[in-house]
Amino acid sequence: METSYLGAAAALTTAGLWSISSIQFSIAGRRVGAVIVNRTRLALAVLFVGAMHWLMLGRPFPAGVELYRYLWLGLSALIGLVLGDGMLFQSYVLVGPRIGVLLLSMSPVFSTILAWLFLGERLAPGELGAMALALGGMTWVVLERGRGAATRDISGRDFALGILFGLAAAFCQAANLVAARQGLAGDFPALSATMIRMTVAMAAMWLWAAIVGQFGHTIRRVRADGVAGRAIAGGAFIGPFLGVWMSMLAIQMARIGIASTLMAMTPVLSLPLVCIIFREQVSGRAVLGTLIAIVGVVLMILL
Repeated sequence: METSYLGAAAALTTAGLWSISSIQFSIAGRRVGAVIVNRTRLALAVLFVGAMHWLMLGRPFPAGVELYRYLWLGLSALIGLVLGDGMLFQSYVLVGPRIGVLLLSMSPVFSTILAWLFLGERLAPGELGAMALALGGMTWVVLERGRGAATRDISGRDFALGILFGLAAAFCQAANLVAARQGLAGDFPALSATMIRMTVAMAAMWLWAAIVGQFGHTIRRVRADGVAGRAIAGGAFIGPFLGVWMSMLAIQMARIGIASTLMAMTPVLSLPLVCIIFREQVSGRAVLGTLIAIVGVVLMILL
């Protein structure tokens, strides 16, 4: 199988994993707050990734890594896992996961522009058309799911802040992928890159928690809420561990614009989950939007 197809498969797998973790983090965030969720899930993710790195590569942390990789992967971690995810979780809390995920779908647009500016990657007209088709179908699904939602209970200020946080998260997601690609150059193991990124992000988040006097409070808050703790643990294993690992493989083996678009299919892949978990009914419009998105995805892979 060609590398580009493997990259596409990794990107779609990432979207599926993130669709599950987004629901878990939304549940936890509403109970203990977005900041506490972000800190705790990074700590757990480092344990998961470190154990897998030890099992597969013989040591819990990569050794002999060039300085430039640390710099690019560390920058990627700070932009994506600290700033970007923190703002995304805050968007989930303020306006809900549906609108938050919709705003995050702007990430492929930002990714394509940044990859063109800094990496010289260009998409053919047919690929851009397929991207538009996939994103259009995905947007239709998300907007359909929002019909009848109780957004009127959200204050104007919270709604505006939620929108700004969501758009900023989308830009950070794009910038994070471009920076990570530099650190992955030369077939550097994606699992090692994931371990470096997770460790840098965790250290930054918990160092700040200690500075502002929230270190102990974070631990006590999670321990006191079993539902939130279990949701964070499950989300950390599925999202920051498996999902981020797959995303590193995706951008290593496929162009960033393509990989980012496929990873943005989270809302489409989460449609069955919200039907099962939240017992939402699926309309004909949502099904049609899903089919359109799938056609766009297939075209992106084949073109």
